Amino acid sequence: MSVIYILWIRQLKRYFRSKARIIGALGQPLLFLFAFGFGFGPVFERAGEGDYMQFLVPGIIAMSTLFTSMFNGIEIIWDRQFGFLKETLVAPVSRVTIMVGRTLGGATVAIIQGLIVLSIALLIGFRIASPLGLFTALLFMFLIATLFTALGTAIASLLEDMHGFQLIMNFLVMPLFFLSGALFPIQELPGFVGILVRLNPLSYGVDGLRGALTGAYQIGFITNFNVLVLCMLTLVIIGAFLFSRIEV
Repeated sequence: MSVIYILWIRQLKRYFRSKARIIGALGQPLLFLFAFGFGFGPVFERAGEGDYMQFLVPGIIAMSTLFTSMFNGIEIIWDRQFGFLKETLVAPVSRVTIMVGRTLGGATVAIIQGLIVLSIALLIGFRIASPLGLFTALLFMFLIATLFTALGTAIASLLEDMHGFQLIMNFLVMPLFFLSGALFPIQELPGFVGILVRLNPLSYGVDGLRGALTGAYQIGFITNFNVLVLCMLTLVIIGAFLFSRIEV
């Protein structure tokens, strides 16, 4: 447990010591929040769908959590290039323990980033349906963050090129986000698009966050929770297996 804690706290210290990273990671979520929230809000309201900001904010929180989680994988490549990963792997602890510590650290960083976005949203008028909903939202943020941190770790374990990782991440992250229902309701979507949305694990995270914060589930708490837990456990196992096979 001490190894997991040390690797977890290392991730947090690296995050808090890099103010540029904190601010930079907020740029895209805030752009979407203000541009879409205030730009499409009147259209959404005239269509009879209610307050678009209430609908949008959970999706932007999921977006921030997703982006931060996935790009934590780049630290594995960075550590490999600068020798820290080799020093870690030769320590008398299992690689699975190392992977768990890194994953929990990356997931915690992603949750903090999501909470910062939520705090900004509250300042511009977003309303949480109930205090209990905040705890449920934290649960879904943890599942999203752990799932996609494990995915980023799995991909980074197969790559040595930092630029290749960034290209693959962009190829994955944007489709995951846009096909998650973060920006639009998922009811009555065309058949093929609807299937893609249902196959996307982030869809269940977005709906879970939206239901927790606003009380409006489109899929349902139980389904969202079960799918996310299953996907998270699967990717943690895959990530641990691939990380255990890293050669430095």
